Amino acid sequence: MFIEKIKSEGLSQLSYLVGGGGKAIVIDPRRDCEIYVEKASQLGCRITHIFETHRNEDLVSGAPILSGLTGAKVYHGPNAAAKVQYADTVAEGDSFSTGEVRVDVLETPGHTDDSVSYVLYDQSFGNDAVAVCTGDALFVGDVGRTDFYPERAEEVAGLLFDSLQKLLGLNDHVHVLPAHGAGSVCGDNMANRDFSSVGYERVHNRMLQITDRDEFIAAKLSEHHYQPPYFRLMEQLNLEGGKPVARTLVPPPLDADEFQELSQRSVLVDVRNIAAWLGAHVPGSLALPVGMITSFAGWLLKPESGITLIAENDTQAEESARHLARIGFDEVYGYLALPMSGWAANDRPFESVPAISVESIASRVNEQPENWQLLDVRSQSEVESGMIPGSKHLYVGHVPAELEALSKDKHYTVMCASGARATVAASVLLNNGFKNVDVFMGSMGAWQSAGHSVA
Repeated sequence: MFIEKIKSEGLSQLSYLVGGGGKAIVIDPRRDCEIYVEKASQLGCRITHIFETHRNEDLVSGAPILSGLTGAKVYHGPNAAAKVQYADTVAEGDSFSTGEVRVDVLETPGHTDDSVSYVLYDQSFGNDAVAVCTGDALFVGDVGRTDFYPERAEEVAGLLFDSLQKLLGLNDHVHVLPAHGAGSVCGDNMANRDFSSVGYERVHNRMLQITDRDEFIAAKLSEHHYQPPYFRLMEQLNLEGGKPVARTLVPPPLDADEFQELSQRSVLVDVRNIAAWLGAHVPGSLALPVGMITSFAGWLLKPESGITLIAENDTQAEESARHLARIGFDEVYGYLALPMSGWAANDRPFESVPAISVESIASRVNEQPENWQLLDVRSQSEVESGMIPGSKHLYVGHVPAELEALSKDKHYTVMCASGARATVAASVLLNNGFKNVDVFMGSMGAWQSAGHSVA
């Protein structure tokens, strides 16, 4: 029996190919799903079953697409928001055998009503469970968020507590195979590794140390999570079934004239690093470095919008298009193939944004210049540990929706933890008519390293 983990960077989504004896199953496949067929073939196996642990909010499921490629049936948990049109429903006590693998179903609601976990057995070697695919119920170092049903907040937090006790009933040696790793929006405190065991989590996972149900519920209710607007689209697509991605995700390269024409009818997304965007960028372009696409594209872009990329090369453009496709953004028209120096050499306009040092910020904080505002775009949990005196908090994802609350006459210096999210937010402000904007490079990290106090 083998277990192959397939990780989707950016989303930090984890899926699994499990098999042996010429047959295999896939758990939580991503949308660009040819990789499962290829790996199964390399391992001499045919995919016979596809399992989903829960309704995904942060990505398009590849289950119906993989089913079309392989003929394998898809299985999904009970109590979904509506009929999952491409899947059969499983319930606690159901069991499936294929090749060397046996899969037993545990209902583990709380993160979502339809959440299930799959206990894996190696039928060719012993009768004990080998691993459990926990979906978003149990992570390495954390547990799932429970904020998707605000009107039932206490109930679903209690359901997750009960589900975790069920998982803790498995033997300590059982491997924990979650659906996400560190960096995912589905948890705040995941360990920076993708492997663990029930026994290790029992001892070291801080949420599992809470043994009183009411105390656990209170802890979950005190958490603060963000829900990008695109989550609603993912939920709908993952009931109906998303369409396959394009056979190639490499956007076509564009010369200056082609790019200029497309810029009139698409959103310009600059996926280069933040220093490159700050130094020279095409006017009207959003700063969204490739590594930040899955975190913030769902806040800044509409799925129906056409997108034209500005990238360093075709590899970066392809990676960006792949990240976008995984969260339902398919209309990528191409990418500007010229470096900024080449763009400028063609007599095309460009702009830059000042990067401000900690010394300058300290001076401004002390002097409080008229009409100046330090804008902190970190998350709520981050600002709770301290803010620079006089700063205003507005989470980066909320900036597009809160523009009317900001005066265009003010001078804004945008900050976060390091300067990356601040650059994203600064690009949103500039694209919406704010003229006097700069970025605190280093941000809170630089401020604290310099020994300055926080409020």
